Amino acid sequence: MTRLLYGLAGLGGLLALLEAVPRLGLVDERFLPPASLILSTLAGQLATPQLWIALGETMGGWALGLAMAFCAAVVTGVVIGIVPGLRALTNSTIEFLRPIPSVALVPLATLLFGPSLGSTLMLVVYASFWQVLIQVLYGVAAVDAVAYDTARSYGLSAWSRVRHLVWPTALPYVMTGLRLAAAVAFILAVTAELVIGSPGLGAEIQVAQSSGAVPTVYALIVLAGVVGIGVNAAVRLLERRVLAWHPAVRSEVAA
Repeated sequence: MTRLLYGLAGLGGLLALLEAVPRLGLVDERFLPPASLILSTLAGQLATPQLWIALGETMGGWALGLAMAFCAAVVTGVVIGIVPGLRALTNSTIEFLRPIPSVALVPLATLLFGPSLGSTLMLVVYASFWQVLIQVLYGVAAVDAVAYDTARSYGLSAWSRVRHLVWPTALPYVMTGLRLAAAVAFILAVTAELVIGSPGLGAEIQVAQSSGAVPTVYALIVLAGVVGIGVNAAVRLLERRVLAWHPAVRSEVAA
């Protein structure tokens, strides 16, 4: 409750500052409208079906791209982690590809798919894949070697070892990767729409900016921020439910 009150107080202070700065003439209202105008513009936008369609397209691209990246990264990470020698063989390739910024792929995405959902998916999947893959590799590496050898000596199949030993150990790492990837995926979904022109919330921001509708630009940016907070909160809730058995999560809930 205390953290919530502090958060609300901080938000209230920010809104008051954004209201006062243009009203006092410290910043031209043409470039920074008052908070009241931004919020009223946002309320008006929320009453239009066009905004909800754009938001639905953004969330659809986000969810589909995140799901594709998550499934591919989990399978790839587990296979690389449990096959002897494969981690060392692929390490240089992973370390070469992982630091490449997803926005560097914008020209390629535009060339291949144009301003469509395909471009959004390409950027989202690429960015999210590495977030999950690295965590899965760490999780598989954290499996106790003695326990793994014991399971193998007792004749457990590879699938049984993955299911009963590798997966429970790696799951906290996997959920961390999912939480990180969810935020990155949303950022890249909006970025793709903003830069490439793929349908969605980012494209609406670009249209508003091009037409000089400054309050609408700020209103849509605020909406993107609120949706981003909701995405993070939803994934954290999922993480707590999935890892309810984990000591770290139990202690966090108790606190």
